[in-house]
Amino acid sequence: MYLFQDINKMAKSQIFSNEREAREWYRRMAMDIGKVDRTKIMDTAGAFKIFQKIEGPAVGKMFMFVYDAKHKATLPFWDAFPLIFPIDFYHDGFLGLNLHYLPPMARARLMDALYTTSTNQNFDKSTKLNISYKILRESAIRFSGFQECVHRYLYDHVKSSFHYVNPADWDKALMLPMQRWVVNPIHKYSSKSQVPY
Repeated sequence: MYLFQDINKMAKSQIFSNEREAREWYRRMAMDIGKVDRTKIMDTAGAFKIFQKIEGPAVGKMFMFVYDAKHKATLPFWDAFPLIFPIDFYHDGFLGLNLHYLPPMARARLMDALYTTSTNQNFDKSTKLNISYKILRESAIRFSGFQECVHRYLYDHVKSSFHYVNPADWDKALMLPMQRWVVNPIHKYSSKSQVPY
């Protein structure tokens, strides 16, 4: 019932010299998970320790949800199952970092930089990232790759509950193959080769 129970069992036999080494190990293990059934995750999220249904997103926390892009007729491709950290809110939606838009290693590098903004090292519900679009833009070199991840999401195009990812599981979720690329077959420049990986 717990999506990562095997990884967590293996972790108990590991000795890590520091937090970074532990993060990298968890990331490698998550990348080795070949396929994830998104529908099971969304339908039975309460059964998985990593996900918890909530009312709405909050800045600096990680979430997943099903999304139907408003401008899908003009987009060459989009991610219908975003993994995001919201960074700013509007009356009709929010701006978020969708980490799926980076290949795994670039995603990990950006996440390492994002960890430097965390409010604490507890990695529990009190932990969040202290980020906004302004902060990311002003330190663009430090947060390399963030520009590719910034997307605006509209509430009336969100097609599921928001699923909160526990901070202790951010690195596992980061590397899971859960992205769902939708390629627009009629877009002039669309191609499967355009998606990040």
